[in-house]
Amino acid sequence: MATALTWLGHAAFRLDTEAGTRAYVDPFLSENPSCPDSEREPERCDLVLLTHGHDDHVGDAVAIGKRFGCPVVAPVELRGWLSGKGLPQESGEAPNKGGTVRFGDVRITLTDANHSSSAYENDTFVYLGEPCGIVLRPDDGPTMYFAGDTNVFGDMALIRRVYAPDVAVLPIGDHFTMGPEEAAVAAELVGAPRVVASHYGTFPLLTGSPDALRPLLPANVELLAPAVGETIEL
Repeated sequence: MATALTWLGHAAFRLDTEAGTRAYVDPFLSENPSCPDSEREPERCDLVLLTHGHDDHVGDAVAIGKRFGCPVVAPVELRGWLSGKGLPQESGEAPNKGGTVRFGDVRITLTDANHSSSAYENDTFVYLGEPCGIVLRPDDGPTMYFAGDTNVFGDMALIRRVYAPDVAVLPIGDHFTMGPEEAAVAAELVGAPRVVASHYGTFPLLTGSPDALRPLLPANVELLAPAVGETIEL
């Protein structure tokens, strides 16, 4: 089968590789107002990937990791914090930026991102290290860059140079991340021929939309804007 990507609302995605590995990226499911009811309880999972520590991205990662006994890959500080929330301490699941780990048929590399990363507990914010983007390289399938929550930054050109992604998943909602204007420049810098819109439409503050992004993109870039719950082949 082809590599398949399913948007689960907000910044949550399910990825199925040609070899059959099922990965969830930023699995904000049970509390996600956009997530279809049929997708709130995964039927299986081989791998969980997190870009940063905000609750609308960590979401159900601990519950999924415990239920399926699967790796939960996250930046080192965040992964350490999660080990105190019920996940085992696994340094192999805690890379840092520039580091690459492999699970099954997928290589995962963390990249830079410009955002923040924290959790709110006991009436205070807990700092959870720096946020990141993720480059996924299945053995048989396209290279995918999940930018995570970020603004545009010039070193996205280095992601293009080093990894040459085929697909870039970019946030477009504005307010907490870049909006359509910056996302269009990010698409140009990253150089992926296909862009998947993310992190929009969930809450009223997120005003960016695919319709606003589409006319701003470079002419050679295809915008993919699946409906929530829709699966697209890559």
